[in-house]
Amino acid sequence: MKVLIACEYSGAVRDEFLGGGHDAMSCDLLPTEVPGPHYQGDVRDVLHYPWDMMIAFPPCTHICVSGARHHEGKRMDGRQQAGVSFFMMLAMANIPMIALENPVGIMSSLWRKPDQVIHPWQFGEGECKATCLWLKNLQPLVSTDVVEGREQSVWRMPPGPDRWKERSRTFPGIAKAMAEQWGGMSLWTKASG
Repeated sequence: MKVLIACEYSGAVRDEFLGGGHDAMSCDLLPTEVPGPHYQGDVRDVLHYPWDMMIAFPPCTHICVSGARHHEGKRMDGRQQAGVSFFMMLAMANIPMIALENPVGIMSSLWRKPDQVIHPWQFGEGECKATCLWLKNLQPLVSTDVVEGREQSVWRMPPGPDRWKERSRTFPGIAKAMAEQWGGMSLWTKASG
């Protein structure tokens, strides 16, 4: 499969799909952290290639509930509308299979409820972090390794210039589950046939 991993700088999901034998490329305004197929630039430049699947991590800064106290200002200056438009552009892309990932935010009420809400602790990581998935022609992820000891260390990160970047990083267990469960050929056959 040809898989676009949109808005990903870490290469975590891209590398899991590459490891499964797929033709995967990440795309982000930031450079990739690890060598591999990566387009550094605007996803709109590559969105219309003949992709079979896109997994997208659109920026959540202006649309997530954790920043709700700033929503009025973001609506007034257009940042929230720009965030919503970017999210919806990815959601409406002409790609057979799509997964959009974002924290709990306004898209649940503006567009539709997510198809699934997952936490890293369901995939071998001892972390609580509600993550919404909006799916097109993909099945919800199945937990792979439930961890009992859970904390919210991501939300307790001290302030710093890279805090936003670290808080948005995809957990390895979730990246692996995406590649293994959505990258299966039986799923592709079902979605395309």
